Amino acid sequence: MADGTREHVRVAVIGTGFAGLGAGVRLRREGITDFVILERAGSVGGTWRDNSYPGCACDVPSHLYSFSFAPNAAWPRAFSGQPHIREYLDRVADTFGLRPHIRFHHEVREARWDDAARHWHVATVQGAELTADVLITATGPLSDPRIPDIPGLETFPGKVFHSARWDHDYDLTGKRVAMVGTGASAIQIVPAVQPQVARLTVVQRTPPWVMPRMDRGINALERKLHAAVPATQKLRRKLLWLVREFQVGAFTKRPQLMKVTEQLARAHLRRAVKDPALRARLTPDYTIGCKRILLSNAYYPALAKPNTEVVSSALTQVRGSTIVAADGTEREVDAIIFGTGFHVTDMPIGDRVRGADGRTLGEHWKDGMAALRGCAVDGFPNLLMIIGPNTGLGNSSMVLMIESALNYVADFMKTLDRTGAAALSARPEAVRAWNERLQERMARTVWNTGGCQSWYLDPNGRNTTLWPGTTAEYRRATERLKLQEYDIVPAAVPAAQEVTAR
Repeated sequence: MADGTREHVRVAVIGTGFAGLGAGVRLRREGITDFVILERAGSVGGTWRDNSYPGCACDVPSHLYSFSFAPNAAWPRAFSGQPHIREYLDRVADTFGLRPHIRFHHEVREARWDDAARHWHVATVQGAELTADVLITATGPLSDPRIPDIPGLETFPGKVFHSARWDHDYDLTGKRVAMVGTGASAIQIVPAVQPQVARLTVVQRTPPWVMPRMDRGINALERKLHAAVPATQKLRRKLLWLVREFQVGAFTKRPQLMKVTEQLARAHLRRAVKDPALRARLTPDYTIGCKRILLSNAYYPALAKPNTEVVSSALTQVRGSTIVAADGTEREVDAIIFGTGFHVTDMPIGDRVRGADGRTLGEHWKDGMAALRGCAVDGFPNLLMIIGPNTGLGNSSMVLMIESALNYVADFMKTLDRTGAAALSARPEAVRAWNERLQERMARTVWNTGGCQSWYLDPNGRNTTLWPGTTAEYRRATERLKLQEYDIVPAAVPAAQEVTAR
């Protein structure tokens, strides 16, 4: 500000992915216009801006992977690619008037609760500062790439990058490339780059279960029908949602039912890979669903090409231009691409947010992430999380969970106004009770019993990532704030009144 005072807003939101833009839309719909959305990059999109690797696409149907309040009749495919999703998010920002609220190139360095002033103090890496009554983190778990600490990697003379930081200036044509990891990004990258590289070495620590991708183009007639008769698009979305709701029980209550799906995945592998030795290396030894089920019709055929090889062992060392696997396999390569996931159970935002006692979220969560209804954390008044702990999904659209969390945000704001409170602070016993119930339910899920180690689990083996129920159940759980789960923080007493009182 010109006079040196800090800007104060009612709400500060961090991030402009689906969660951050959704928060902005919901705040405006609730009549709250005094808010800012802080974005570290120069454009909106979140993970769909950052992940622009070849072949990048969504594995949730387009008509379900979009806001209910912003339907898109023009989706070109059943499963849309990254460019179309990013374009959709740009359109949401424009349609709902969010641009004036967004502060680009504002990366949050620290957000600290000021208990005396009863507000959040936010400082950015770029030097800007502001205060806010309420802080909403919408950074998501798939925002900060994780590259393993590999001895010798720093001296590798070739090109190294993560799938979420793709170097589009580097030409892979004719290069010897190592793809490290076989997760959701890798299975899209492998078939996209295999035809152009001289040799592709896929370093696989654990094989994934891969199912056919039932993708197709959405023809012009369908798009015209959805545009002319919006009810048809709503029906399509409803059917897609219902199918996935019915699947939840197999993941969360009866993992033995996953055996049927496993047989379909085995048949998919047999059809694509004729070499029995390669097929054996690509067959997982854990229950399908324990790790994220991947969708692709092109991944297995790409692995069977003459210029592709699968090394079934973890990368342990880099010596000059040579990668070395745990089984002793060595290959000389020109480029290493990491598809090794993100900081999920140790969200980087956790080191930047400090609560009432001065501790960071990361310190508060030293024994594992936990939040009340996935949204609020004890000791952090007026902090709300979208896509917080235990709100992830194994089989459906995260946009559904985001919209449910936004219902909770709206009721949180209404409760502040209704009670006259300066802040609401989740009670430790409420957070503890909520998460004890979650972990009890988690014990019988395929994610915990399927015999795998996945990114869903934290270092203590606790699943702090996924929601062990249906999306409808989470919507009911977040529809209304329960005031008995919170302590009401009254407005601060001005210093002058304190002196008079004495």
